[in-house]
Amino acid sequence: EIAVICAPAHLHIPMATKLANLGIHTLCEKPLSVNLDGIDELRDATERHRVVLGIAYTWRHFPISVAIKEALDSGRFGRPLSLVHVSGQNFPTYRPAYREIYYNDHKTGGGAIQDALTHMINLGEWLVGPVDRIVADAKHLALPGVDVEDTVHVLTHQGDVMGSYAMNQHQTAKTTMFTIACEKATVLAEYHKNRWMWQETPDGEWHVEQFPAVERDSNYLLQAHSFLDAVEGRSEVRCTLSEGLQTLRVNLAALASSKQHTWQQIA
Repeated sequence: EIAVICAPAHLHIPMATKLANLGIHTLCEKPLSVNLDGIDELRDATERHRVVLGIAYTWRHFPISVAIKEALDSGRFGRPLSLVHVSGQNFPTYRPAYREIYYNDHKTGGGAIQDALTHMINLGEWLVGPVDRIVADAKHLALPGVDVEDTVHVLTHQGDVMGSYAMNQHQTAKTTMFTIACEKATVLAEYHKNRWMWQETPDGEWHVEQFPAVERDSNYLLQAHSFLDAVEGRSEVRCTLSEGLQTLRVNLAALASSKQHTWQQIA
């Protein structure tokens, strides 16, 4: 009844299309793919057989992310104006085999843009809207045994919101932060400290919502339960095929921009 695709990214669309044609609901790892080949066939098969297809962008399931999304959507902070994201970790600590797996080649979904930054872009799109223009600077700085980029800085236009995303996969500290400046408040998320906060007046009090520390698999379990709820018709998947496709287009534009050193329009 249900399948989970955890293969390298270049295999996602052929596998998902085959499963859709068999009538099997599917949770597919991110990113959706490494190119746009087969997208129409996958969409047609999913619609024709009425299967649920979710793209596994796990950060949309983090309780902090959900709390910020609800606050922004409620309008209590006014219109988002800018988003700044900064994150990093020591990738070899968490994926010791990175040299031998998909990560070592762009064609299989490797490099920081497709492996890590894509999570942050997708979360930013969920919070403040889709990216329509992007410029990226990316470089391999530190990780031994590979030559794909491990450091990325990008600027985005997301409708009326200006965005900035910076991340690397070699720093000693594991940190993830978002700052979203809105008309009526500033929102700060510190995922590595399990909290988010907001300030509504200049130099005013920070209002803090602290979440308990979570186990490594906790957010994956939340994602799994959310997907099962969608299969049972209780809710929609947190990241749809169209949203996963949007982030795929951003991935491809970021890669192109980093090579061409130009702004890229998202088709």
